[in-house]
Amino acid sequence: MSEKLSVNAGARHAVERLIAEADALEVAVRRDEATGVTIVDAGIEVRGSTAAGLLIAEICMGGLGHAGLHAAGAETGWPTWIEVRSSQPVTACLASQYAGWSLAASKEETGGKKFFSLGSGPARALAAKEALFTELGYRDRADRGVLVMEVDRFPPPVILNKLLHDCGLAPEGLTVVLTPTTSLAGTAQIVGRVLETALHKAHTLGFDLHRIVEGVASAPLPAPSPDGGVAMGRTNDAILYGGRVHLTVRGEDEAAQALARNLPSTNSPDHGRSFAEIFKDAGYDFYKIDGGLFAPAEVWVSNLDSGRTWHAGRLDVALLRGLWLEEA
Repeated sequence: MSEKLSVNAGARHAVERLIAEADALEVAVRRDEATGVTIVDAGIEVRGSTAAGLLIAEICMGGLGHAGLHAAGAETGWPTWIEVRSSQPVTACLASQYAGWSLAASKEETGGKKFFSLGSGPARALAAKEALFTELGYRDRADRGVLVMEVDRFPPPVILNKLLHDCGLAPEGLTVVLTPTTSLAGTAQIVGRVLETALHKAHTLGFDLHRIVEGVASAPLPAPSPDGGVAMGRTNDAILYGGRVHLTVRGEDEAAQALARNLPSTNSPDHGRSFAEIFKDAGYDFYKIDGGLFAPAEVWVSNLDSGRTWHAGRLDVALLRGLWLEEA
C-alpha cells in the first residue's frame, strides 16, 4: 500500500462538489458555532438524496473508488442496484471507508445526552487510532480532512474538538458529513459499502490484503424506512443477501480458492433470516452475532497470476422481496 496515495486529498474534489451543489443534492451545509468545523447534513433536518449518498460513498473511499446506480432488468428481482469499483480496494475500503473509529462522549461531556458514532472516511487515516492502520502500514498526511458519521443527531463540540486534535487539523480544515440510516443518502452510502464488507471479511479470514488488486461489487438499493431499526435491517440485508463481489488477487491458487469458498455470508449458520430478526435474537448486541454473517452473499475471485476464477455463495433476492416488497 503506497503512502503516496492521500485519501483525504483524493476525496477533496468530491467534498467540494457536495458543498457547492448542496441545494441540488438536498443537503445542508453549516459551520458549527462552537468549533468552526464544517457540517454537512445529508438527512437529519433535510431530505438528502440518493445522489448525495453515492457521492458520499465515493468520499468515504478517498477518491479511490466509484459508486453508481444500475437500473436492473426484471430478471434480477429488484429494480435499482448500487455498483462500486476500485483499483485500490484495500486503501479505499479499509484505510478509508471502513467505519472503525469509535467516537463516544458521556452525558456529562455533552451537557445532555450521551453520544456515540463510528467514524468512517478519510480522516480516520489522519488520526490512525485503530490497530488496523499498523497492519496496513498506512497513514495519511493532509491539511484538510473529511469524516462521515452514520447518526441522526449533530455531534457535540466535545466530539468535534476530539476530531480536530486527533487529526491535527485546524477548524477550517475539517468537514463532517452526517448520514442517518433512515435517509436516502444514508441508505445509499451504507449499501455502497458492499465491497468494503468483502475486504473486511477477507481481513478477518487472514488473507494477505496486499494481494488484493481490484474489486467490483453490487447490491440492491432498498427504500429507506423512517424506523431506524428497520432501516438498519434493510441495509444489512441488501449486502448479506444481495451483495455480489468480484475480487482480483495475486498469489497462490489455493489461497484464492479458499478466499472464494470462505468469504460469502452463506457460510454463517445465521444466514437465511433477516438481519433485524438476528439482531433482536442477539439482544441487540452486534458482538453476539456470528462474525461470518457480515459478508456479501456471492463472491467471485480471479487470480491474476494464473488466470483462474472461483465462485461461491448465492444471492437470495426472493428473501429480500419478501422483506421489502408489497404488491400493488
